[in-house]
Amino acid sequence: MITLKNFIFLLVLLAAFGFFTFSVRRTILLLKVGKPENRFDQWDKRIGNVLSVAFGQSKIFRDPVAGPIHAGIFWGFLILLFSVFESIVEGLIPGFRLSFLGPIYHFFAIGGDVMGTAVAVAVLLALYRRFISGPSRLRNIEAKSRKDAALILTWIGGIMLSMFAMNATRIALGDNVDFAPAWRPVSTALSAFFHGGSITRTVHETAWWIHIILVLGFLNALPYSKHFHVLTSIPNTFFSNRGIRPEGNGALKPLDLEDETIERFGAADIEDLTWKQLFDAFTCTECGRCTSSCPANLTGKQLSPKKVIMETRVRLEEKGPLLIAGETSSPVLEKRLVPDFINPEEIWACTTCRACVQECPVMIEHVDEIVEMRRNLVLTEGSFPDELQVLYKNLENNFAPWQFSPADRGKWAEELGIPTLKDLGSADEIDFLFWVGCAGSYDARAVKVSRAFAQVLRRAGIRFAILGSEEKCTGDAARRTGNEYLAQMLARENVETLERYGVTRIVTACPHCFHSLKNEYPQFGGRYEVIHHTTLLRELVEQGILPLVEPVCGKTIFHDSCYLGRYNQIYDAPRIALAETPGVTLDEFPRHGDRAFCCGAGGGRLFLEETVGKRINVERTEEALSVGAETIACACPFCMTMLTDGVVEKGAGDRVQVLDIAEIIFSALRKT
Repeated sequence: MITLKNFIFLLVLLAAFGFFTFSVRRTILLLKVGKPENRFDQWDKRIGNVLSVAFGQSKIFRDPVAGPIHAGIFWGFLILLFSVFESIVEGLIPGFRLSFLGPIYHFFAIGGDVMGTAVAVAVLLALYRRFISGPSRLRNIEAKSRKDAALILTWIGGIMLSMFAMNATRIALGDNVDFAPAWRPVSTALSAFFHGGSITRTVHETAWWIHIILVLGFLNALPYSKHFHVLTSIPNTFFSNRGIRPEGNGALKPLDLEDETIERFGAADIEDLTWKQLFDAFTCTECGRCTSSCPANLTGKQLSPKKVIMETRVRLEEKGPLLIAGETSSPVLEKRLVPDFINPEEIWACTTCRACVQECPVMIEHVDEIVEMRRNLVLTEGSFPDELQVLYKNLENNFAPWQFSPADRGKWAEELGIPTLKDLGSADEIDFLFWVGCAGSYDARAVKVSRAFAQVLRRAGIRFAILGSEEKCTGDAARRTGNEYLAQMLARENVETLERYGVTRIVTACPHCFHSLKNEYPQFGGRYEVIHHTTLLRELVEQGILPLVEPVCGKTIFHDSCYLGRYNQIYDAPRIALAETPGVTLDEFPRHGDRAFCCGAGGGRLFLEETVGKRINVERTEEALSVGAETIACACPFCMTMLTDGVVEKGAGDRVQVLDIAEIIFSALRKT
């Protein structure tokens, strides 16, 4: 029989769903302010990401304290949705139960009790951690965010308490006839505090209404709270390109520089970003994991990846409604995301190390947005640090970051008798083209690495050649500092050269060249099998092709290059090769693997002065010294430069050496 309660509840339910529909529509309209982008391909892999990252909470568990707390709340809510659904339908159909599901009902009954308890405990722990004993990134946030967090956590706690009160009073009233008390152990235990009668009935009805209103209110509050991620994190994970496209590994999307209808390149404001980048802004949990792992922020620079995403949301909610309404004369429209919300100094501090992306539990893509802002500053505004003017000029004139003649690029190889493809006429008779890179060709220290690796290749019987004077910079530094025009020019010229000689396999000792050639050159028609020298060295060592007999190095720690590790997931190969080398006692940096601390050179920062805060390379060097390393092993010429400078600055040059893995392997070879 339909009662007045059911009729009133129907009105409440329709109002709640109506307002929620309005909020969802508003959000979709705001997202449409951004540029279109297809994120609906390869559903199987995207669903795999959802299962692993969203439902499996794989990234949140990287934090051993907050991970279990958050996972407990999340998984608890998934199970409790069953109870919520039952309560909502009960409000429309008196006496409704899902008991016809049989054993499944029993599972969700006990699951609701157990997980409800877990969520209540997790809420208390979260409140304690956020306001009393947690990390500074949680306790030092602004007052508004603290109040928001307290409200949401208290709200969740209220939902749990009202659920238990509702179930306990129902059991006390004898309405719990569909399952044994064992299926709701917590609620059954609490029912002992109630003894039936009108008072218990009143408590039950009150608890039911409180529970329903809190649930519906929570649903409608989320779109206007920083906890909107409760609803958006799962779809944002689905839309992530992780493991789906090269962009998921940090490959930058090319600009169509020939499109004459484009008024400005890069992102100056929200409408220049894609809808997915705007969706990232709605999904940010403000947990601060990105900023707490950012090498620029940790060494005193202005950059905070969290702030970049939060300011994007602030700007979207300020300007978006005006754009939707067609406004043209508001003072709000005169401002821009950069520089009015995000200072250019923040943008230029980024090393593009992707530590922020790695740590983000909801798959936000910070670095892509930062590079888009750099593109606008360089290509549209012509505003960038003075040091980059020198870099760009050298790349244009010399095809290298430094003022060296292109004719001297292969000079290091002359006395070794290494052939060029121009000498051979084609790549038909070689196993690999050795892509030397700018540092490996010109930098005196990196040239030693090129020589060592070339001699290792010869000892292994591998046929190889170089391009010599025909090789040009891959354009990595230009591209990541925003000069897409220059980067594309270099890339297309390199692709043309490689195609002319029929190159199919490339090996390089530079992770930046490796990443560009492997993941970004296909954008310009260059598709090759590209291997980093650490991977090839591992294969040669494991196959016993290289006779490693000479003891070298002593206590050695390996520094993970960001572009080798976080960008391309190569962590084991260099360690395996080192572990097989005589005399090497392999240890680790305190921060290593996918949590390795950047050397400070990526994203073009090698060519920019570091004048604010502590130098990033010094921070990394101090880590090495803290574990008593005798040798710092590298696999990147940029990292080698930064860490060598750090060792010298710390006065440790007489006791700590910085070597590339190729140098270590070469030193361990049997002398002939």
